[in-house]
Amino acid sequence: MIIDFHTHTKLSKKRDFSLPYFHQMIAAARKAGLHATALTEHFNTRNFHEIYDTLDREFPYKHHYYDVNGFKVFCGIEVDIKEVGHILLVGERSDIRAIQQFFQHRTSKDNFPTGQELFDKAEQYNVIKIGAHPTRISTPLTHLPVELLSRLDFLDLNGRETGTRRELEIFAARLGKPIVAGSDSHLPVQFGVVRNILRDDCLTIDDIRHCILNGRYGLEVSSTVNLRVGMAKLIKRSIKLMGRA
Repeated sequence: MIIDFHTHTKLSKKRDFSLPYFHQMIAAARKAGLHATALTEHFNTRNFHEIYDTLDREFPYKHHYYDVNGFKVFCGIEVDIKEVGHILLVGERSDIRAIQQFFQHRTSKDNFPTGQELFDKAEQYNVIKIGAHPTRISTPLTHLPVELLSRLDFLDLNGRETGTRRELEIFAARLGKPIVAGSDSHLPVQFGVVRNILRDDCLTIDDIRHCILNGRYGLEVSSTVNLRVGMAKLIKRSIKLMGRA
């Protein structure tokens, strides 16, 4: 199973969920050779629960994923923490919705949950905890205490930071954590810049966790990663300048 662990279905947090755009994104993911994604929309995105209300109406939910005409969409969320940094959680849909609801009044920069608060809540559920783009200059995780970082399951090789992969590998080795890949896609062009090749056809969160922890997977980075990430940045910047993002 080929999966992307860090994806979005909105161009920006200010936009409402669009089912046609979702279909466009899934079509692009298929074209990029993916069989599955983890939909890790921001916890403070506009009308977060509208996303899952719509998916519930439109697609069957099997095991731990939405079946979009044979394409698996696992549920997730990306949460900002007070110390600075982003954490991805991937789990069963009711668990993800419950976590977002618990922190729905902590979505402003001056009121983000601490890492400990987030992990304490997340660990009440069966979720995978991934440190998002941990070496990104604007939102690093490298400054956090080891006792907090040790509670992560995996670290994210983000499509925007493949050029500093060695730095991430050193950090991951120090923590003893596996690395998984995420495109951080907000646009169709970003799918496939990085991919996880799982040797098992995973149906549940436990399947995914077992596969990664047992080393039954590999990472791929596209030869056009820099070009496509650059294109995505340019498109998104242009849309913001037009006041549409």
